Amino acid sequence: MIAEPLSLPTQRVALTIQYLGKNFHGWQRQANKPSIQQTIEDILMSLCHHKVTLHGAGRTDTGVHAYAQVAHFDTTSPIPATRWAKVLNSSLPSEILVSESAPVSPDWHARFSAAWRRYRYTIFNAPIPNLFIQHQSWHYYLAVLNQDLMQQALSPMLGNHDFSALQRTGSKRAHGWITVQDALCWREGDYVYIEMKSSGFLYGMMRLLVGLLVEVGRSRLSVTEFTNIWQQRRRCDVRYAAPPHGLCLLDIGYNDNPFVTADFFKFPNCSSPVNL
Repeated sequence: MIAEPLSLPTQRVALTIQYLGKNFHGWQRQANKPSIQQTIEDILMSLCHHKVTLHGAGRTDTGVHAYAQVAHFDTTSPIPATRWAKVLNSSLPSEILVSESAPVSPDWHARFSAAWRRYRYTIFNAPIPNLFIQHQSWHYYLAVLNQDLMQQALSPMLGNHDFSALQRTGSKRAHGWITVQDALCWREGDYVYIEMKSSGFLYGMMRLLVGLLVEVGRSRLSVTEFTNIWQQRRRCDVRYAAPPHGLCLLDIGYNDNPFVTADFFKFPNCSSPVNL
């Protein structure tokens, strides 16, 4: 009589992940195109010896970076949850790094347990390009941007609003309502930063927002008209998306944050020679 195989206990492991998006077609697994999710999943499956699905907190687009993306997976592997960061980093390509791994409860979810997400867009606003930061910032040389006007345009976005005008076509989301908790624009030398913290983000929202916001910064669009466009959901008037390489997912917030070192992450600004 053949004995039934023993059922191994399953553990849920959470990861904080950094990556440079230049050579990847976004976070989500795609057919015949390299993605962050697929790269990590393939390594996990080779180590776990069973199928693994990596669930991310946000789906970054092609070329977009992340300083603290969060994801989780389930495994029957006996490797302790806190060891997975070191194990994965020994096999991952140089553009991806797992900052920390931690055990979480079976009902904890990287996406659905998140309270907020925070993105930053970096513009290098100088006449001459800088080779060392060209893959992590948008070189905008057409005009000197007025960061004060850009901040004035961002302020009315705080709170719960319908941002359907700032959503790329192809989204399956049923509505455009999200809650913006913080929206900032500031300058440090030749660098202009746009940062937003929100309950969630629409598909392509940050890049469309920045593309429209620079028109305010160069006084081609008034603050009032900028506000009217998104409040009146005039998607036809949002014509340009900022390039992906200036955008970075900074971090994800959780009410039950499982990571020990998350509060110590300090995202560097571009004013140093090398970003990220």
